[in-house]
Amino acid sequence: MAFEKSSIAVMSGLRGVRSWKTETFCRFFSLFLLLGCLPVSLVQADITDGNTEHLKREHSLIKPYQGVGTSSTPLWDFGGSTLLTSQYVRLTPDERSKQGSIWNRVPCFLKDWELHVQFKIHGSGRKNLHGDGIGIWYTKEKLQPGSVFGSQDHFVGLGIFVDTFRNELQGMDRSFPYISAMINNGSLVYDHGKDGRPTELGGCSAEVRNKDHDTYLAVRYSKGRLTVMIDVEDRNEWKECFDVSGVRLPTGYLFGSSAATGDLADNHDILSMKVYQLMVEHTPEEDSMDWTKIEPSVSLLKSPKDNIDDPTGNFRSAPLTGWKVFLLLLCALLGIIVCAVVGAVVFQKRQERNKRFY
Repeated sequence: MAFEKSSIAVMSGLRGVRSWKTETFCRFFSLFLLLGCLPVSLVQADITDGNTEHLKREHSLIKPYQGVGTSSTPLWDFGGSTLLTSQYVRLTPDERSKQGSIWNRVPCFLKDWELHVQFKIHGSGRKNLHGDGIGIWYTKEKLQPGSVFGSQDHFVGLGIFVDTFRNELQGMDRSFPYISAMINNGSLVYDHGKDGRPTELGGCSAEVRNKDHDTYLAVRYSKGRLTVMIDVEDRNEWKECFDVSGVRLPTGYLFGSSAATGDLADNHDILSMKVYQLMVEHTPEEDSMDWTKIEPSVSLLKSPKDNIDDPTGNFRSAPLTGWKVFLLLLCALLGIIVCAVVGAVVFQKRQERNKRFY
């Protein structure tokens, strides 16, 4: 009887250990699921749903394009080969050596904003025989034709480039069309020969040409964080292109878009550009700053010019993206689970060893 009671006690203890281990595992697994869902939730919440109460009409280009060019109080100017229709603004036709642009005339004094661009790139050129692409701008000056997708080089501000033609034959690690960003204080040159790699802030590949459905690009700037999202697969959901912190942009700059063709061509159309105000709280120190005096910059650990030898075309020292943070958290979580299981086994062994002495 004593032996049976001892056996029952041991089995009860083992069941308790197993129950504790099971409960611990379930708790960690629940935490794992929560963390696994977190990045997706953040991506969806990071982009506005187009709520009209935040829409800033003085900075937005919407059909039927009232306040463009010829009206008595135009909000938008256009130049070059730009053609205004009731359905789209065509920056360039599918012809060689064309440049066109459209620019908002009203400086934007929002500290936190989001820009949604509906665009279309299409033409008769076959695969790899088309070009050059579209530039989306938030810059100090407007209507300055030049070599960077129809706008000036040495610009001051932010440029988002939808590049449809590969110039650097050695850069076969990425596919085109390719979307990238560049911050410039007027001192940097956009290197067409290297597809902008030396000054690239971040980027991603995106199939945007000759699509039967709408294609969208979103640019969000808030509290020093620049996020670019795309919706080009007709899924009605945003997909992150890149996300970078440490970006400084002033207020009082202008939104615009431009495009260019060279020996190869495409139709480059803008269907809408919508600017939304983001309701973000700032510290008293930030509110007291003169945001118009800020110089465009990025606080990275190395200069963009040091990026030339990076075969991936991205900053090696760029801030962690949401997925990288998630992977780090996952590794840490797995380490905690392993330690918990090992601890439970060691505790069980000690309990069994102690019972032998009684």
